[in-house]
Amino acid sequence: MFGFSKKTLILLLLMSVFSTFVDAQSKNMGGNSHTVALALHGGASNIKNLNLTNAQDSAYRAALSEALDLGYGMLQTGGSAMDAVTQVVKYLEDNPLFNAGKGSVFTADSTNEMDAAVMDGKTLKCGAVACVKTIKNPILAARMIMDSSQFVMLCGAGAELFAAKNKLEIVSPQYFKTDFRWQQFLKSKKTDTTHLDNDVRGEITPLDENKFDKFGTVGCVAIDAEGNLAAATSTGGILNKKYNRIGDSPIIGAGTYANNNTCAVSCTGKGEEFIRLVAAHDISCLMDYKNISLRQAVDRVIQKKLKERKGRGGCIAVDKHGNIEISFTESGMFRASIDKNGNRVVAIYKEETE
Repeated sequence: MFGFSKKTLILLLLMSVFSTFVDAQSKNMGGNSHTVALALHGGASNIKNLNLTNAQDSAYRAALSEALDLGYGMLQTGGSAMDAVTQVVKYLEDNPLFNAGKGSVFTADSTNEMDAAVMDGKTLKCGAVACVKTIKNPILAARMIMDSSQFVMLCGAGAELFAAKNKLEIVSPQYFKTDFRWQQFLKSKKTDTTHLDNDVRGEITPLDENKFDKFGTVGCVAIDAEGNLAAATSTGGILNKKYNRIGDSPIIGAGTYANNNTCAVSCTGKGEEFIRLVAAHDISCLMDYKNISLRQAVDRVIQKKLKERKGRGGCIAVDKHGNIEISFTESGMFRASIDKNGNRVVAIYKEETE
């Protein structure tokens, strides 16, 4: 019909079948034109001054490593970036080492109030909760809002009612309490001041904010084999906070952002400055409008803009090519990552990856 010989037609058919087989095999192996990558954090801190014991150091590294293996393993087997970041943050919420979910710090009212957010870079859909006290995993509630409602953010009792109606696990407020966080609260309460997630090692002496600052938000960013980006962040907020204060973590664009055209970002630190800078979105915008690299954008926001405002904290970010950047102003950040080349990092102190 098109002037091809029978032999040529057979050859073309065989080539088509082979190409289809190769594509299928590539997808089954969790790869195509995109390379998976994932980064996570457990907060930025003045960690050198925390004087972690060997046991504490090992415990943090083990938790970071397990969370990394969980999320990266999902990506390698074809899982979505959205599912990977959600499950990594859920894991960190369930680990009392981190200021999110179980082990969250206490408010001035002796309660635990938690915030969380997720964002899908493909659709720009997002979900968030703030000031929740009985949802076992706030990140799952944020994901449920994104997937099953017309809203972006719910807070307090309304968010808890939504979670319960959607059959998420609701627990007693006592579930979130740990003795370590309680001792922190008792120490902070005596000073009648607000502090970030300070590691005071249970001592009942006045807090030294310069010595013990520790920002305990957790977060995760990822790119999957389809080239989709996602970000998730969760936190117990700041120690001894009042008036239902809400930080940057659940605010889309401030502490959490993802866009397939640029990058996915999760921030940690003094939330007010990240809100004022709209930090996560600013990183994306710099890449989009100025056509600069992820590293340049992250450095400009964290190392220049944040520092100029005397802000403290940092972020993790991954771009649409699988490049990972982790930047912070403190002496350390609990962090772990596997980049597009398979390079694995599990670290706490700044000099470990300099």
